[in-house]
Amino acid sequence: MKGKVILKAGIVGAAGYTGGEVIRLLLNHRQVKISYAISRSHTGQPLWIVHPDLLGETDLSFSSEPEPETDVLFLCLGHGEASQFLERNDISAKTLLIDLSQDHRISSIQGERTFIYGLPEMNREQIASAKSIANPGCFATAIELALLPLAKNNLLKGEIHISATTGSTGAGHSPSETTHFSRRNSNLSVYKAFEHQHLAEIMHLLRAVQPGLDSDLNFIPYRGAFSRGILASIYLDLEESLEAASALYKQQFKNEPFVFISTESIDLKQVVNTNKCLLHLKKHGKKFMIECAIDNLLKGASGQAVQNMNIAFGINETEGLKLKAVAF
Repeated sequence: MKGKVILKAGIVGAAGYTGGEVIRLLLNHRQVKISYAISRSHTGQPLWIVHPDLLGETDLSFSSEPEPETDVLFLCLGHGEASQFLERNDISAKTLLIDLSQDHRISSIQGERTFIYGLPEMNREQIASAKSIANPGCFATAIELALLPLAKNNLLKGEIHISATTGSTGAGHSPSETTHFSRRNSNLSVYKAFEHQHLAEIMHLLRAVQPGLDSDLNFIPYRGAFSRGILASIYLDLEESLEAASALYKQQFKNEPFVFISTESIDLKQVVNTNKCLLHLKKHGKKFMIECAIDNLLKGASGQAVQNMNIAFGINETEGLKLKAVAF
C-alpha cells in the first residue's frame, strides 16, 4: 500500500504511558488519522487533560467504545486486559490489531486471529502480511536484539548473564510504592531477579531461532532513578574473536533502520525519545559482552508498534519515527 493512503487508527487504553506515546507518534504520522482514543475513566475529557503536552496539538477527546471501519487498532492495555477486550468486542477481521500487552506473545491464537510476534528484525516478512501483531516487551526487545545474531549462528551456549536497568515508566502509569518519587529518586533496587515475566518470551524467541537451546538466562532487572530508557549489559562465553563477532552483528543488522552498532560505549541519552537500539560489543578473554540501550516506551513499546504498523501497510518503515534524542 504505497503513496499517501490515510489510515484510520484507534487506540484502546489511551490514557496510559504507551497509549500516550502512540498518540504522540500518530499525530505526526503523515499517513494516519486518529479516529478515536478510548479511556473509560476519562471519557469525554480532552486528551490534553491526561497528556498535558498535547494541549494545542489535537482537539480529540477520550471515548468509551471502539468505532467500526478502523484500519488499525492499538491495544495499549494491561496484561490480561487485551484478551478480555477482544472477547467483549467484535473487531473486524480487516482491522490490523497491534497488542502491546503480553497476552499474545507466546499464546498467539485467540478466536480466528493468529498473532505474529512483532520483532521486525526477525519477523519482517510475516509482519508485512499480518492482521494481528503481538508487540514485544521492553526488556525482551533489548535482550533479543542483543542476542539475535548469536542465536542465528548457533553460538548461544552455557549460561547467559544479564543485568538491565529500566526507568520508572516501565512499571506503567498507575502509581505504586516503587514508582513513588520519594522511593525512586536517588535510589537503585533489584526486582524479580531470575523470574521476570519477559524471560519466557525471550526464551520462546531464542529457541525459535536456535532450536535446542538449553542455556540459562540469569536475568537481574534493576529499577533506575530516571523516567525512561533501558540499559542492559549481557555477557557469555564465546570462542569467536571480537572481529568475527562484530561481523555477525553488522551482517545481521546492516539493513535495519533503527539498530546501530557503536564502536564506543553507549548511554541512555543517545536513545531516549528515539526508536533506536544501540549496541556496543566487547571481548574480555573468553567473555563476550553486549551493551544495549533502547527507550522502553518507543523501541520497547509504542515506537515499535508504529514500526510494525508501517511494515504491515507497506508504508516507509521509518515514517513518524524520525525522532531526535534528548541529548542534554
